[in-house]
Amino acid sequence: MAPKLIRSLALMAMFFMPIQASAVLKVEITGGSDSALPIAIVPFGAEGIKAPEDITSIIRNDLESTGRFAPLDNQDLVSRPTEQSQVNFADWRLLRSEGLVIGKISSQDGENYQVQFQLFDVYRGQQLAGKRYQVPASGLRALGHQIADVIYETLTGEKGIFSTRLAFVTQITAGDCKKRFALQISDADGANPRTVLQSTQPIMSPSWGPDGNQLAYVSFENGKTEVFVQQLQSGQRKSVASFEGINSAPAWSPDGKKLALTLSRNGNPEIYVMELANGDLIRVTNNAQAIDTEAVWSRDGNEIYFTSDRGGRPQIYKVSANGGRAERISFEGNYNASPDLSPDGSKLAMVHGANGGFYIAVQDLKTGAMQVLTDSGRAESPSFAPNGQMILYATEQKGSGVLAAVSVDGRIHQRLSESGTVVREPAWSPLKK
Repeated sequence: MAPKLIRSLALMAMFFMPIQASAVLKVEITGGSDSALPIAIVPFGAEGIKAPEDITSIIRNDLESTGRFAPLDNQDLVSRPTEQSQVNFADWRLLRSEGLVIGKISSQDGENYQVQFQLFDVYRGQQLAGKRYQVPASGLRALGHQIADVIYETLTGEKGIFSTRLAFVTQITAGDCKKRFALQISDADGANPRTVLQSTQPIMSPSWGPDGNQLAYVSFENGKTEVFVQQLQSGQRKSVASFEGINSAPAWSPDGKKLALTLSRNGNPEIYVMELANGDLIRVTNNAQAIDTEAVWSRDGNEIYFTSDRGGRPQIYKVSANGGRAERISFEGNYNASPDLSPDGSKLAMVHGANGGFYIAVQDLKTGAMQVLTDSGRAESPSFAPNGQMILYATEQKGSGVLAAVSVDGRIHQRLSESGTVVREPAWSPLKK
């Protein structure tokens, strides 16, 4: 599989395989941490009702999917408490469970639900977190993710990402043998897929706005590359870049007021910054001998990281968002492309070429040290989780495209896939505000 940069430069050379129209992705742990925290998640008491969502399973699956928690099997639970007065901490200590989650759910009308949960430190016998909620039936799945976020942050000190979303591009081959492309979004666990746009022409490079309510992307629907911005709630969209030549690789500024773009309106692919309010452009790079693309903003919005072959091979560079002299950032190996910056601005994820393969790597921007995180040799399109702990990317398994994720230390690996489904161009949403 060619890396994302090669497809960007070729523009039309996009290699997809037939897929399902609505990709429901399943998270599988393919490598975990030896120090995963034992935790007991007791099925929530239902008080004589059957809720439309198994909120306990959602919480359990979320925590287990990180590779940092080892939930006890239900058959190993010593009891099924639903409130603190029913908990005998001595029994749970025998199972060496360090955390205990209990809760209950009730409803008077089958339409609105009351949910409560408690998280305990088993060895201290203390409550660490607990809350009551009231939600409609349609909000139970989202509430499960929200509770998992609270538990995760309480036990790790890091923001949970279970309430975030993924964007990705799929392709189907319809009964008439014609290709159909789709831009989709889903929950972070792959559930609730929703199609944002369908087209008979390729779609690529989805990019989340910082408010999580907008997507920028590239579409070929009008016979050329064109950058659109789409509101997710209303579905309204607007073409913001349809200049002659290449219009590609949109990236939002941190304040959501600008887009960095790759445009060849003057003959050569360069990085530009567009003011979305009025369409004004600033040319950021100016190198007639190079292809500059795949921009990503620094967290303060003052600088832009990008891929360029100005040194003969693709490498990562940095330049002021107002233009100026570019500084080379990556030096290890002869191929580094598709940068994405960690939320705290300390690390740069990239596609690293070595020994004929393409791998996800992370570079510490302070020390310059690089660590290769994957071993498949067919990785592309890295996208940091909004808490900076995982990196989502596209890869191949048995000749079929899948999404995968790896922790920033390379110890935890996930695969998001479904039989018969191929996905590309992943992007992780920001945290909900």
